[in-house]
Amino acid sequence: MADSKPTRQPRYLDGVEACVDALVERVGNDIRLGVPLGLGKPVELINALYARAKRDPDLKLTVLTALSLQRPRPTGLEGALLNPFLERIYEGVVELDYVRDQNAGKLPPNVRVLEFFFQTGARLADDQAQRDYISTNYTFAARDVYAQGCNVTAQIVAKREAAQGLRYSLSCNPDTGPELERLLRAAQARGDRRIAVIAQVNEQLPYMGNDAEVEPSNFDFVIDHPRYSSALFSVPKTPVSVADHAIGLRVSTLVRDGGTLQIGIGTLGDAVSHALALRERRNAEYQRSLNALDAIAPWRGLIDGFGGLQRFERGLYGASEMIVDGFLHLLDAGVIRREVYDFWALQQLVDEGLCDPRKLDARVLEALAEHGVRLLRTQDFERLRHHGLFVDASGYEDGEIIAPDGQRIPANLANPRSRAAIAESCLGERLRNGIVLHGGFFLGPRSFYQALRDMPEEQRNRICMTGVERINQLDLNPRLYKAQRLHARFINTAMMATLSGAIISDGLENGRVVSGVGGQYNFVAQAHQLETGRSILLLRAVRDADGKTSSNILFDYGHCTIPRHLRDIVVTEYGIADLRAQTDEQVARALIEIADSRFQPELIEKAQQAGKLARNYRLPERCKDNRPERLARVIEVSGQAEALFPAFPLGHDFTEQELRLAKGLKAVQATVATTPKLKLLLRGARPLQPVDEAERADLQRLGLDEPKGLQNRVARSLLLDQLRKA
Repeated sequence: MADSKPTRQPRYLDGVEACVDALVERVGNDIRLGVPLGLGKPVELINALYARAKRDPDLKLTVLTALSLQRPRPTGLEGALLNPFLERIYEGVVELDYVRDQNAGKLPPNVRVLEFFFQTGARLADDQAQRDYISTNYTFAARDVYAQGCNVTAQIVAKREAAQGLRYSLSCNPDTGPELERLLRAAQARGDRRIAVIAQVNEQLPYMGNDAEVEPSNFDFVIDHPRYSSALFSVPKTPVSVADHAIGLRVSTLVRDGGTLQIGIGTLGDAVSHALALRERRNAEYQRSLNALDAIAPWRGLIDGFGGLQRFERGLYGASEMIVDGFLHLLDAGVIRREVYDFWALQQLVDEGLCDPRKLDARVLEALAEHGVRLLRTQDFERLRHHGLFVDASGYEDGEIIAPDGQRIPANLANPRSRAAIAESCLGERLRNGIVLHGGFFLGPRSFYQALRDMPEEQRNRICMTGVERINQLDLNPRLYKAQRLHARFINTAMMATLSGAIISDGLENGRVVSGVGGQYNFVAQAHQLETGRSILLLRAVRDADGKTSSNILFDYGHCTIPRHLRDIVVTEYGIADLRAQTDEQVARALIEIADSRFQPELIEKAQQAGKLARNYRLPERCKDNRPERLARVIEVSGQAEALFPAFPLGHDFTEQELRLAKGLKAVQATVATTPKLKLLLRGARPLQPVDEAERADLQRLGLDEPKGLQNRVARSLLLDQLRKA
């Protein structure tokens, strides 16, 4: 295909200060900087711009972004345990200076930070950030950043020398940048805006090819110096709970072999990845655990109709806005292996069994014609040649395919003679360049980045990082994307659900934003557009905070992320609620039956008072003991606990001591929350218990070997109890 990109060459710079100077000279003193969400931010450049704005009040800086990452800074006993760990994990990571000042309430008046997604809970108490939040779907992010007057876009990139010269990769974030660049270049061409597109090279980034690969001409400025190849921000693993594992097991039964998978970050995503790997690798134990959980019989119709329990014969294809390390876990397990191709008819032939990707023959040409592909165009030929249907030595010109020997054959697959000639001289041996995983951005632990860097290029090229305009919606190429996304299961997490089937995932009823809509609405809506697609929203039945347990299934709530008319499947640790096409009463019943039993009577009463549930409704017997104690017993017995359902199924960065102490502190916190204060005070007044050397080392890590104050004496005593129990 002809390259329509301009032949501009970037200006190469070896320092961020020089780039700030050039930027101000190019666009002026009102810089509206669009940078990617999450990992892709060029932190050193942003910090230099921010420092310049702090020094110069005439420079107006607006940062347009999402997910401004910040490392946690715990205090007290938690800080004593975790801060050495965090120092180790974040060694060499450069942090965002504007985030530090946001936390302190010290952003200067000439600087604004406008975000469409927060790090979860990070801005709940920040009034300015709450006022400057932009609520939008991920697929509208580039449009809305542009509408806010964006005139500069910048991100970190990887680089390499290729046969065609120097190339760059958008790596972790081709999600919205290319779309925003197109909008900015169009505005520049119209004379509407002075703009700049900037790349900052970071050689720690894995080089991702396919759609993420771009030419130098994409950029106006490239900052390239080894000092900017700083460590990548990582997200350490947190423990997967019993409830998480139960949810993951249930969800895994709804995934259809030969289908499509989307999952998100966090312990619920880890639990789903782990359960799918168990289904493939240890199927007998997997099914035994499901039976112990009573997770098959009550939902047999749903599982048989939409999911499965057996190993994966065809495997899954991944299409997820976010690529998490769970996908690599599933690649290693052989679950993610179904390849898709970027030509709709070819994809259909593969899915219908009319084209064997491993061995092509002349019948595939006839099948293409029968599917409506008769006269090949230039772009059709080039796409099919890319996928190996035609040999590399063949060509196309003026409606004819040119065979390697120079023979010119009419590109008419409806003509038997043409088909025979093409099959004889131009047909490839097998399909190639299939993609098993499309993603918009990635973020994860250090081991995840290392795995991508170490992956053989051939395998890494089976992953295509691309724009959310391609992943999160069908609009750009509905026929192709529908063909690729067979039996799609879009699996996302939620905070709460109402008995009407509305889902709360991003904010509170007082209007304060916890995180953001992101792509959740996109995927829920897409599931309803796909004939075989389903949206699956994961929800822990309860939440524990400040010593109080609350239900996450409510009768109603003053905010929603997913409206009730898009209700589909909701999963808690206690079961599956299939809400699609159901009446309001059926929806209320299904959700009550997967709620925690401590809250079911109140939910039933409210639903009956509102006339949404018949007065003669009786809770089924199997739903009357939805309690964490029973769940823990079932998981313990069925999976031999740590053997089959470990706290860190995808690995972790902790030392054995850190794990031991973290578990002990969690138990101490639970004890403190449920013990009368007088009893705790009396415990703190006791003489200190003698300890052995190992216990002394643990206490020293937390500063409790010689505790100061009554609170620390209580903590020391309770912690020793827990360590000795373990």
